[in-house]
Amino acid sequence: MRSAQPHPARLHCPECSTGRRAERQAVLVDRTMYIAGQIGIEPSNGQLVSGGIKEETKQAFKNLGEILKAAGCDYSNVVKTTVFLADIKDFNDMNEIYGQFFKSNCPSRVSFQVAALPKGARVEIEAIAIQGPIQNVPASL
Repeated sequence: MRSAQPHPARLHCPECSTGRRAERQAVLVDRTMYIAGQIGIEPSNGQLVSGGIKEETKQAFKNLGEILKAAGCDYSNVVKTTVFLADIKDFNDMNEIYGQFFKSNCPSRVSFQVAALPKGARVEIEAIAIQGPIQNVPASL
């Protein structure tokens, strides 16, 4: 007998839509949510916010937060992020804003520089979150 395969749920959050036709902001498989990369797009006009890396990072996190909220989650449900930077020299400014959204129980993270990002963005953030309660387990080494 075959075991039941999980059916992925494709999530779309109108509050953070960029208007792209094929856009899927997240896919939920069982309790694991894979959130597509978010850039500093203002959903109301589809334009990149002005003000540089800090403002773009704030807006990317606001967009991420709307997707999390649509799935009944918040930033505390995030277990992993990947941060793409157009210039690694922007890391400290991005990290300052990052810390405003993850005050405790920071998720695992990798950050690196890429050749280019959509719409000329300076930062893009993708995430993996767990829907429902997350248990913190002390590491024993």
